[in-house]
Amino acid sequence: MPWLELHITTSADQAALLSDQLTLLGAQAVTLQDAGDQPIYEPSDATPRIWHETILIGLFDYQQAMPPILTYLEEQQTAGLLKHIELKEVADEDWVRRSLDSFKPLCFGKRLWICPSWHTPPLSAAINIILDPGLAFGTGTHPTTALCLEWLDEHSQAEHYVIDYGCGSGILGLAALKLGAKQVLAVDNDPQALEATQYNAARNAVYSPQLRVSLPSAVGDQKADLLIANILAKPLIDMAPCFEKLVKPQGKILLSGILADQVNAVVEAYQATFLMQPPVYKGEWARLAGERK
Repeated sequence: MPWLELHITTSADQAALLSDQLTLLGAQAVTLQDAGDQPIYEPSDATPRIWHETILIGLFDYQQAMPPILTYLEEQQTAGLLKHIELKEVADEDWVRRSLDSFKPLCFGKRLWICPSWHTPPLSAAINIILDPGLAFGTGTHPTTALCLEWLDEHSQAEHYVIDYGCGSGILGLAALKLGAKQVLAVDNDPQALEATQYNAARNAVYSPQLRVSLPSAVGDQKADLLIANILAKPLIDMAPCFEKLVKPQGKILLSGILADQVNAVVEAYQATFLMQPPVYKGEWARLAGERK
């Protein structure tokens, strides 16, 4: 028997309330997904955390009368309480298996693969990083992460000291290490991001001192051969003076989390100190790379 899936895009403030409303309206199950690229880590307490922009997916019996539900949600949309509504028909299947199968090994460039733990890496001789969704967002599926991974695959990090600023899951720092970096300092202002990075490092047999973690206040003054920052345009602009001090002469900087219409502003913030290369785009997102003058 087929099912009906109702997809609703909304804000964190409305997600919990709409989830309860979908259940009351007859949803057999309600799941939440990230609608952007915001890191969410397993909380150390019982406080639930929800992405700023969230997709709610309500699963309904095929016999469910949907017109009244859609009318109600359209009223909510008109009131500005949600952004997008979409109704889909889906076949009956093993939902747990479907969820797992949606995360498959991904290849970035010629050598680098990101693999969930329940899949055998397609190429045992490749550079494989085991990373599961759940502990922290950042599995390579978002264009900003993919842009950075592709750059890392194309450029040698042999014997480099790398700073991964805004490390999240640690995926970029781990990729740099697997691709030849000597040492990575993973930096984040959320202690749970640092925990996630250490967890993922251990799963990939990477330990200190090869990878160290730090809050921004304890970074120190060691100069990096490469600084990676996959965050957002405004923090990148604000952090430009700090990043300039952290990169050695002729060192590289790799920036992402930048929308196409924000590229010029970010370039302007860095071009006095870095020789910036033309941006590379993936959809609406851009990657910038430069060399310290």
